[in-house]
Amino acid sequence: MHTLCRQVRFSVNPLGPVSEAGFNSYASKPCGDGLAVYLGLTVALRGRLDEQTGFVVNVSEIDRVVRGDIVPLFERKIRTDFQQARAIAMEDLFDLLEDSAKTLQRIFKTVSVNRLILALNPFRNISLLWENGRMRTYKEQFEFAASHRLWNDKFSEAENFQRFGKCANPSGHGHNYILEVSVLLPELMEESGWIGRFQKVVEEHFLSVVDHKNLNLDVAWFSKVNPTVENIASYAWQCLVGKFGQVKLKKITVWENERTSCSYEE
Repeated sequence: MHTLCRQVRFSVNPLGPVSEAGFNSYASKPCGDGLAVYLGLTVALRGRLDEQTGFVVNVSEIDRVVRGDIVPLFERKIRTDFQQARAIAMEDLFDLLEDSAKTLQRIFKTVSVNRLILALNPFRNISLLWENGRMRTYKEQFEFAASHRLWNDKFSEAENFQRFGKCANPSGHGHNYILEVSVLLPELMEESGWIGRFQKVVEEHFLSVVDHKNLNLDVAWFSKVNPTVENIASYAWQCLVGKFGQVKLKKITVWENERTSCSYEE
């Protein structure tokens, strides 16, 4: 069984005239005029390959359906609520994803809608996942800078350099890390101010401990644990699990650079 993912990017001007489609689907199509609301909808469809084409579904067909049947749902909601000075809440966005899933499932009958991910900006998204039940998730990225040295006192100097290479440099080295925190949202949750409180928990319980620190020397946990990206992910989990109230921590991902990351979940 294959799962095919396709992101469709679009922009809606909430107060101006309906935007033209435009010609650059990489940036967003519809293109939006002036200051517009940008969204990216990723559709994950799960099914068997068509033997004749080798496709789960032709991605151009996903594009056509999303722009023709799904984008208008978002456009109507955004334009109506903005023009009536009404806030669009998290629950409204999940309702839109539910309606989108029903529309997609009605059209793509031979496959199942596995997941919908709505990018609210490049660093934050919400998603609906249908796998062993229905899950609502929220994910946000944070940045921190830290230095570390990879070293194990049980190894000889030669073995340390053999295993860790340049990362065993006695003076250490640094990274601009990206921390990605993913949580499961309950069906009913308090809406007002939730994102700010979520960010405050991450800041107080993890970022303030590691940001602009020498992990080996300044963070007690790493005095006995090698500060690899794997162990940093584990430590972030320990710092944050159980701290979000009714919201449950789902997964932690730490990016050491654009090519290397590690995730941890229980």
